[in-house]
Amino acid sequence: MSVILAVAAGLLIGLSLGALGGGGSILAVPVLVYLLDQSPSQATTGSLVVVGVTSLIGAVSAHRRGRVLVGRGLVFGGVGVAGAAAGARAAARVGDDVLLGAFAVLMLVVGLVMAVRQLRGRNRPGGDQPPPQFDDPIITFRPTFACQCPRALKVLVTATAVGLLTGFLGVGGGFLVVPALVVALSLPMAYAAGTSLVAISLTSAAALTVRAGSGVAPDWPLVLLLTAASAAAAVLGTRLAARTDSRRLAAAFTALVLGVAAYTASQALPALV
Repeated sequence: MSVILAVAAGLLIGLSLGALGGGGSILAVPVLVYLLDQSPSQATTGSLVVVGVTSLIGAVSAHRRGRVLVGRGLVFGGVGVAGAAAGARAAARVGDDVLLGAFAVLMLVVGLVMAVRQLRGRNRPGGDQPPPQFDDPIITFRPTFACQCPRALKVLVTATAVGLLTGFLGVGGGFLVVPALVVALSLPMAYAAGTSLVAISLTSAAALTVRAGSGVAPDWPLVLLLTAASAAAAVLGTRLAARTDSRRLAAAFTALVLGVAAYTASQALPALV
């Protein structure tokens, strides 16, 4: 039964990461804890493997379809690496109840934010948008130094916050990366979704490297099975993103996140009282 659950959950996580550029990773921890009987510490570590590998494969698939700006993704992810390392160290110093309680709160917030965005109709299908131009850099050094400092600050703050969440809770942070790339780097939604996968791959790898020395080891066979199913589905998800109205995909996923968030909170928060 665990094998079937791992495969089914992996497919769902991968579809979301591939199609929406984020969101699916937030399901990995509840799946590992409540369906696959991992401790919260094991789950947040195992989730980094699922998220990192799936994001990397999804990024490669999206890049083949011209939906990834590798340079901008590397910059955003590179800025978030320090936050990811700090978050991973902090996670090793708190108890499982605190870790799962914090995750439940985050999940509720993310679900509500996604719901609000759906109601406001902010998600737009991006298949017909032209590629973004590269003539508007945030910082230039030639012929003279110039800095769009407000935009640079947005990237710094958001990337660091994404890194902290990735390291502490084992989530990819795509729900933050995608809007940050849209606002701070002026990317169309279609390109932001693919580019975010590059950043998520970097921050997940950094957090996993730090956690490797914490002594907390997940059930690797289950984690690897979940990862394999998720990675395979991510490729399909990037294809869906190019052919399907992202509003419909996001609406269905928002309902799922809110349902899982409510269940996670009902299980985790009473333990902190």
